Amino acid sequence: MNVLLKPTHPSLFSEFPSHYDAHNPVSPHTASLRMSASRKRKADDDGLDDKMSISPQNSPAFTPRAIARPAKKVRANEVAGRPLSLSRLLETLDAQSLRSVLQTICERHPEIGTEVVSSAPRPSVASTLEVLSQYQEKLRDALPFGGNSSSDYAYNRVKQPLMDLIDALTDFTPHYLPPNESQTSISLNFLDSATKVVHELPEWDSQSHRHHKDNAYDEISKAWALVISEASKKGGGFQLHSGGWDQRLAKHNEQSGGRMQVAVNALGSNLGWMGGNSSTGANDRESIRNQLLSESYGTNLPVRVGLW
Repeated sequence: MNVLLKPTHPSLFSEFPSHYDAHNPVSPHTASLRMSASRKRKADDDGLDDKMSISPQNSPAFTPRAIARPAKKVRANEVAGRPLSLSRLLETLDAQSLRSVLQTICERHPEIGTEVVSSAPRPSVASTLEVLSQYQEKLRDALPFGGNSSSDYAYNRVKQPLMDLIDALTDFTPHYLPPNESQTSISLNFLDSATKVVHELPEWDSQSHRHHKDNAYDEISKAWALVISEASKKGGGFQLHSGGWDQRLAKHNEQSGGRMQVAVNALGSNLGWMGGNSSTGANDRESIRNQLLSESYGTNLPVRVGLW
């Protein structure tokens, strides 16, 4: 038969146009596959429509909004480097560093230096001797092994610390002399210890090197003479004799090789009664001495009443 039969189920092929049917015959198996794919696509589309209707984010009425979060507060300079306070800085400085800083400030501002001098306590004899002892230690460390005093090499090694010690001694001594120091006992105690420092200075064979120690003996001897002269005006020089200073001075002069004769001469001229002088002045001093020893000095003086 040359006539095609009309399909019994036209709905199966209704999705295709008529002209497609006429010119593109489809086998039953191919038609079945197309129908299955169409049904699956339709089911997927229906499921997607259901999800969009349920989800609020996919709803046309839903408008997403950004959630506002509080800003983090940042404190300025919460952790930052800073210099030490004055009190903490001073705690870290040793004595030498503190003196250096103070001296620099006083040199830049002279008025501060004047205030420091007027406000600082008077140095004691012990504190001054401690400073001199430190200079002596530096001098000893500079001496070569064996202490050869005949070598120019040894002198050149110790010259600077030697001059530092002599300069310190020269600067400290006037502080303990009258009229700056009114107490004779303090003056004598310092001079006694300072003279021992001079004794320990190196003895050089060369005369050109020995002048340092010779000058030191000359200066300390003049200081002794000044204190002796002032002390002899107080109570007939009783303090000089009672402390045995005449014997100490004689020993110092012997140890110096007679280079303190100026001080010994001052002692003899101001306190002649110590040498057995029988002059009227010596008898007067002896009388005063006896009165001081018996604690009767001044008791025989007439008592005055009222203004005279």
